[in-house]
Amino acid sequence: MSRPIVYQAASVCLGYPDEGVLGLAGVIRRALTESAPAAEASFAPLLDWWATTPAAEVQRAYVDVFDLSKRHALYLSYWTDGDTRRRGMVLAEFKQRYREAGLVLGDTGELPDHLPLVLEYARHRPDDGADLLQSYRASLELIRIALAERGSPYAGVVAAVCATLPGRSPEDRQQAMAMAAAGPPSETVGLDGADPRLIPLESTGAGLPAPTGVLATGGRR
Repeated sequence: MSRPIVYQAASVCLGYPDEGVLGLAGVIRRALTESAPAAEASFAPLLDWWATTPAAEVQRAYVDVFDLSKRHALYLSYWTDGDTRRRGMVLAEFKQRYREAGLVLGDTGELPDHLPLVLEYARHRPDDGADLLQSYRASLELIRIALAERGSPYAGVVAAVCATLPGRSPEDRQQAMAMAAAGPPSETVGLDGADPRLIPLESTGAGLPAPTGVLATGGRR
């Protein structure tokens, strides 16, 4: 499997589905078929849905799943550090990692732990990117399981990313919770105790154009 292709395809697919992103469906499918055929089946439900659904409906569904529900938040450190002062340090570490790799964080309006950004970094630096993703394996698996429970076609995209990492994916939420070794952060800022992000952690994460304004080589901030 070509990890860079999987990472870049997932980065595009998990971004907001504007007309430019939706127009890449054919390119994504061809790139996966040629370079990562084992992953193509995981992307197929989303790409097929894009092909048969009006763009406005796809966009509404994306907002509903990722912007209006904390259960599917694509911010990796959100699942591990919550809204704590420590999370600010973690986000700074993400940005520093990008800088040290010679990559520039574009004007996306997103935090540096946003999964599409992390995947774009992993596309440029597959080995280090895989290590970074593995360090947030529990976050990834909880996102994957939550999307699967919702019946979202995005679940397959996250599953394809998990499949590039060592070890088997947990089969259910309980196993994913056990993967999160530490408990939830004790210092929260404005979060309800029933935040679905914190519930799991209480029990024991070659050829595709880069998404606009994500990460680019050259230059530093």
